[in-house]
Amino acid sequence: MLQNKTMPADILAVQKFREYIRIKTVHPNPDYKSAIAFLDNYGNELGLKNQHIKIYDENHTVVILTWKGKNSDLPSVLLNSHTDVVPVYQEHWKHDAFAAIKDDNGNIYGRGTQDMKCVGIQYLEAIRELKKQGVQLKRDVHLSFVPDEEIGGGNGMCLLLKTEEFKSLNVGVALDEGLACDDDCYRAYCGERSPWWLRVVCKGNPGHGSRFIENTAAEKLNFMITKFLQFRSEQKSQLDENHSCMQLGDVTTVNLTQLQGGIAMNIVPAELSATFD
Repeated sequence: MLQNKTMPADILAVQKFREYIRIKTVHPNPDYKSAIAFLDNYGNELGLKNQHIKIYDENHTVVILTWKGKNSDLPSVLLNSHTDVVPVYQEHWKHDAFAAIKDDNGNIYGRGTQDMKCVGIQYLEAIRELKKQGVQLKRDVHLSFVPDEEIGGGNGMCLLLKTEEFKSLNVGVALDEGLACDDDCYRAYCGERSPWWLRVVCKGNPGHGSRFIENTAAEKLNFMITKFLQFRSEQKSQLDENHSCMQLGDVTTVNLTQLQGGIAMNIVPAELSATFD
């Protein structure tokens, strides 16, 4: 295998990307320690200043890699990415989701290839290329790698923002992930979207499944789900209309993500809930 000093940049970037994908930072038990070690080595390789900010426990540590600029007193640039990935239904994959298989066409398969380990690698490899060209920027550039984004960021970015270490970064502008592309086109668009997670809880009369129970939680929840899905269809139709100039960022996406309730197959539950994203 070629060493890093002689390996072409594009080959090295792909190698690093595949190595990152193979780290199983998947919920509910993400291997953050291995990701931190990987990023530490990466930062050292590029000559970046390395800082660890423990925000919840030893496992929830934010890695900050800094490329120093000419004037650290200027507001800095923050390039953020998250290290965790969502769970996998392996039966729906043609390859192991953490093997980072590269096919004959150059496609790489793995959980996190788009959301969002590719972006973290792009940040790092862009710095590698700029440093190789002798570029030194005016301001400091900080790369933040945070945990727990996929489950809301409560033990990740949310806590990081409250730390004195973050405030000392003097961030003037920050960039994060955008909309993933499922083909080879890269789309630039302007839009702001925010998550709004709703949990609807419906209560009703319980009873035995052999009877027609009145005023059940299921009837109420069915009404709510229908309303949400009707709104979903209305929003989606705005994108599907002929000659529509609207983009995904112009509408509200709605999805039913969780259903909870019940204690037995033959018992009408007193409470049911649905979660919407």
